[in-house]
Amino acid sequence: MKIVKFTNKGIYCIPGKFYLDPWLPVDYAIISHGHADHARRGMKYYLCQNDSKSILKHRLGADINVQSLGYNEPKVVNGVRVSFFPAGHTIGSAQIRLEYKGYVIVFTGDYKVKNDYLTIPYEPVKCHEFITESTFGLPIYNWLDEEVIQRQMQEWVANNQANNRTSVFLGYSLGKAQRIMKLMEGVDKMYVHSAIHNLNNAIEGSGILLPETELLKYDFKKESVQNKIVILPPALLGSKLLKKIPNAATAICSGWMQIRGNRRWQGVDAGFAVSDHADWNGLLSAVKATEAEKVYVTHGSQAVFSKYLNEIGIPSAEVKTEYGTDEDDEDVNIDKKVAS
Repeated sequence: MKIVKFTNKGIYCIPGKFYLDPWLPVDYAIISHGHADHARRGMKYYLCQNDSKSILKHRLGADINVQSLGYNEPKVVNGVRVSFFPAGHTIGSAQIRLEYKGYVIVFTGDYKVKNDYLTIPYEPVKCHEFITESTFGLPIYNWLDEEVIQRQMQEWVANNQANNRTSVFLGYSLGKAQRIMKLMEGVDKMYVHSAIHNLNNAIEGSGILLPETELLKYDFKKESVQNKIVILPPALLGSKLLKKIPNAATAICSGWMQIRGNRRWQGVDAGFAVSDHADWNGLLSAVKATEAEKVYVTHGSQAVFSKYLNEIGIPSAEVKTEYGTDEDDEDVNIDKKVAS
């Protein structure tokens, strides 16, 4: 039974007459989460998970036509039963489950299976067909448990403070920044860039409580942040704002930091493999838990991951999409006056 097809605009549900995370303007878009490569401007109508609604309005415009549903709260669209299930990627992220005449397809968007104690944990959903991302679909990527990452990052901060240095974490304003905040909660005062601050406000508008932070103002006094914790978007690496922070020790937080060479290439003091995507084992466990008869693999290391699935007896095919990586996202709200 053919329910979806892969088009030049995005993943199209044929009977439902809607698209999943389309990259070109369409009439009806069902959105998995608020990152810029999955939630784009120009759609006539948006449907998303409840906690993503304020994020979409913040990023795409307060006047967009958007409705939302809770997790596992179905909505029938042209005979297709649509529901959202936790993806564990970022706050409000969701797998999109489609059911038509008893046949079930699940589109993951982006997801991770390890619990970060901030987002609602990933929930496996059984289906006939599974459309999965593969951003980190190589065996080299295996994430540490959250408690281990937290200990490493907090020890780094303590060492910086002992050496009179200010700890600056670089992470994307949606998802990664809030994750860093949670990992650093209770360690010391945290300052965040306005792009992160504004998104925090949008997220808290949905009733979600985030760790306490303070806005890093353009005219901040150096002594106010000395030896504290500062969280900035990666676009500000090398910026005048970063150079103004006293005795800054910088750390990139990204899954790409699993490869030591990436840390050297970025020219920062430290790198922590903090990822909001599933690692190799996470991808495999997610696929197997669905018991899907067919798996479609999208952006990332789709060739390697799809080939491996076929080798272990899970029918799989690569799918070309316009989705990117975290590096392709956002920082749309960064004031260019401080980014130079």
